[in-house]
Amino acid sequence: MNVVLVIIDTLRLDHMGCYADCYLDGGRAKTPHLDRLAADSLRFRRAAPESLPTLPMRRAVHTGQRVWPFHDHRHYKGDFVGAPGWGPIREDQDTLAELLQKAGYRTAFVSDTYHQFKPSKNFARGFLQWTFIRGQEIDFCKTGPPVPREVALRHIPESKRNDKFVQRHVQYLTNVQDRRSEEDYFAAQVFRTAADWLYQNQDADKYFLVVDSFDPHEPWDPPLYYRKMYDPDDDGVADVIWALYGQHNYTERELRRMRANYAGEVTMVDRWFGHFYDAFLAAGRPEETLFILTTDHGHYLGDRGWTGKMGQPMLREIIDTPILLRDPHGRAAGQANDAFVSHTDIAATILEAAGVTAEQPLEGRSLLPALAGEKLTHRDHTLTGWGPFITIRTDRWLYNASLWGQNPMLFDWVNDPRCERNVAAEHPDVVKMLYEVGVADCGGKYPEFLRKMADAALPGCTPLGKW
Repeated sequence: MNVVLVIIDTLRLDHMGCYADCYLDGGRAKTPHLDRLAADSLRFRRAAPESLPTLPMRRAVHTGQRVWPFHDHRHYKGDFVGAPGWGPIREDQDTLAELLQKAGYRTAFVSDTYHQFKPSKNFARGFLQWTFIRGQEIDFCKTGPPVPREVALRHIPESKRNDKFVQRHVQYLTNVQDRRSEEDYFAAQVFRTAADWLYQNQDADKYFLVVDSFDPHEPWDPPLYYRKMYDPDDDGVADVIWALYGQHNYTERELRRMRANYAGEVTMVDRWFGHFYDAFLAAGRPEETLFILTTDHGHYLGDRGWTGKMGQPMLREIIDTPILLRDPHGRAAGQANDAFVSHTDIAATILEAAGVTAEQPLEGRSLLPALAGEKLTHRDHTLTGWGPFITIRTDRWLYNASLWGQNPMLFDWVNDPRCERNVAAEHPDVVKMLYEVGVADCGGKYPEFLRKMADAALPGCTPLGKW
């Protein structure tokens, strides 16, 4: 059994046409190729990250082991500090690539998610071939000459022009200033490189390919024709491609442009994913290959007054995660599954499909029984950890608070799909019950260092003024 694993960063579930049934207003972007994969796959509708943001999620995927509550966290040289779990895969943990390579698989990794390749990181472990496509976000792949400051200011409203934010734009725009066509954009480079690998490695007896696209993570700067699908007006508004994290004061017009740029980026990613999926169907031996697609998290685009992503509020726009599982024999194609599943289940699924036994205990459980119509019962909720914050989702409730129960948010997500009405004050018994679920999932006691990180305002991307 071959395996293809695709990770698409910052892909909001409500922007995928195939998940439109999960919302009253879903399908906000055109995604015909992702929808095509969904038609071939079992679609999980209650998947959630084990922990966030970028690197903790990938640690869970590559190892099948829990990262939250971040007992092993420390700061590493060569990267920003603050997000617990933001570090390399532990040396004493096996990765999927290591286990599969040991079992005779040809392993390959294609990614532009530059955090995985920073000093002290080791996410290429176990891959015989790996390709790092540089230049995303503030990756210092080009130190000069920088684009003029006024080029960056075209994308930043006057109220947001602090020096650090302007410099982030300058670095990114410097990285991409040599683009000449859509083929030069990052999503195109990632998926074209992965497609080429499939064509070049048709002789492999069995293979494991991981394709990890940082887009549609911000900055959202797709070619103009993608943005114009969602905002055709050129009226002098700042072309917002990157939002400051926190409670925003963007104008409605600026938000409309921001959302159009994000939706356009999603559609561009979809177009190049389609290129790769066509290559997979032609050269990837789909009749003997398990194909899995997921993302790490979503992103607020002015929803409930916030832009960015954070541990609180960490609601459906952030934690709703696609998991598409394509069976080589077509089982459960086009069906939906409402089991509670998480990213740690991906490793268990891949190893079972490959017939490889994990040498260490896995937190996750295989999703393969669902392809045969069996009911998955290994969870009655999901818990997502982000620094000192957790979100728990059950059949009815969605709960978000600090580990110690401060500032609880509770939503009846079944009857309030967008989680617009916080009912924590009306249901203190439910709040208490879900707080205790979090304590139990943590082994009965929360790590004290997380409280200290919260006190020091170091939980990663979460603005902590109110704490």
